[in-house]
Amino acid sequence: MGLNQATTLALATPYAVGHRVRYPACTMRLLLVTPPMIQLNTPYPATAYLMGFLRLHAADLGLELTQADASLTLFLRLFSGPLVARAADVLGQRVRTAGKRGPVPPSIAHFLKHAKLYVDTVGPAIRFLQRRDPSLAFRIVGRAFLPEGPRFEHLSPRPTGEHAAFDEQLLSAFGTLGTTEQARYLASLYIDDLADVWRLGIDPRFELVRYGERLAASATSFEPLHEALTGEPTLVDTTLDELTRELITQSPDVVAVTAPFPGNVYGAFRMARTIRAAAPNATLILGGGWVNTELRSLRDPRIFDYFDYVTLDDGERPLLNLLIRLRGRHAALVRTFVRKGTEVVLDNDLTQHDIPQRDTGIPTYDGLPLGQYVSVMEMLNPMHRFWSDGRWNKITLAHGCYWKKCAFCDVSLDYIGRYDRPGEDIVMQRIRALIAETDETGFHLVDEAAPPAGMRALATRLIDDKLSITWWGNIRFEKTFTPELCRL
Repeated sequence: MGLNQATTLALATPYAVGHRVRYPACTMRLLLVTPPMIQLNTPYPATAYLMGFLRLHAADLGLELTQADASLTLFLRLFSGPLVARAADVLGQRVRTAGKRGPVPPSIAHFLKHAKLYVDTVGPAIRFLQRRDPSLAFRIVGRAFLPEGPRFEHLSPRPTGEHAAFDEQLLSAFGTLGTTEQARYLASLYIDDLADVWRLGIDPRFELVRYGERLAASATSFEPLHEALTGEPTLVDTTLDELTRELITQSPDVVAVTAPFPGNVYGAFRMARTIRAAAPNATLILGGGWVNTELRSLRDPRIFDYFDYVTLDDGERPLLNLLIRLRGRHAALVRTFVRKGTEVVLDNDLTQHDIPQRDTGIPTYDGLPLGQYVSVMEMLNPMHRFWSDGRWNKITLAHGCYWKKCAFCDVSLDYIGRYDRPGEDIVMQRIRALIAETDETGFHLVDEAAPPAGMRALATRLIDDKLSITWWGNIRFEKTFTPELCRL
């Protein structure tokens, strides 16, 4: 009884975190979030990497870990029958109110003319792009199932009549038997038409793989982003607010948000704003690639109206130390911005080292709806389709860049300048684990530039172990990539 009483007293002892008081709980619920918008065909790897790392420490810290892809969730919500119908109602009312005072963009005019057909077909089209209804390909390639808006104008008119000719571009790209691929291309153009409607008619900040990008790209001030966040919300905004509230129904104690690109930043701050209002006791943390490049000299305290902490560079060490501190234990902060009074301060204990790549654990997609990702093929360029078509597991051969001499790269940044290769045993362990978890054998190497020595070692190991996978990544063209190495 004495032990239980002591434990209870310890857990009830308050301690200060930032500008609020925290009470350690038996379980700390941590939610890792990718905000909109980003690629739709496969999860961005940041939360999967952090989830795998934090699993190594979950028992010690009493963590309950979950991850969510709000980018995919928002896309699926907007590109659904009910939301397409709402968009049609909003735009129809707007056009009727405006009368003949202004021209209606062609994409919106076409959408309103065929609104019922869009509402009826958007669900089946999404399911097909999720590879859940492959037989729909035969109806799509007939070009009578999906409405065809301005994005189809570069193609010949849909074939009609007994002697109708096939479109030469489609015939050249897909032949007469590439039914599924051709259907995916046509369905992708259909999605692009709808995306144009959302962008031109509902919210000019919205695009398929970016949201409010101009507000964050090379921004010199927080003011434009702040004005957008506090301005009149659009239907896209209110939809994101709604799904954000749904994400936090399990009352997470900590929400860590990654903003890898400018096109994620508005979504990240909008979600933080909603979480702050709905769950004021939650601790919010911001990190990611955009933060690493654009907020290294952070001075505006208003950012901390949205987030309690902002971390730089690799997230493993800063996040681990921060969670230890939130648990009421002593831990120095590492590369972490905090607001103290009205000042922004960077807490960075230089004695703390980053986690070696060999010790960062195995990435995991646990909790992400892998079957709901959408493979789109908007261009006929075979290389470009790698980025948007197919679901790829993400792995890293080495942290940083082995070359570090390109003039266009800021080699002072940690994710480029610190080269750390974990070795083939670790990489193979991660490959096997991801295959077992996802049942997928396609891998994207997300290295800044995949090291030739690492690629040779991996290829040799795959051959020796008789493990067959499909893999691709970015390389630096150099003489090391001989024909022999490329064939390997």
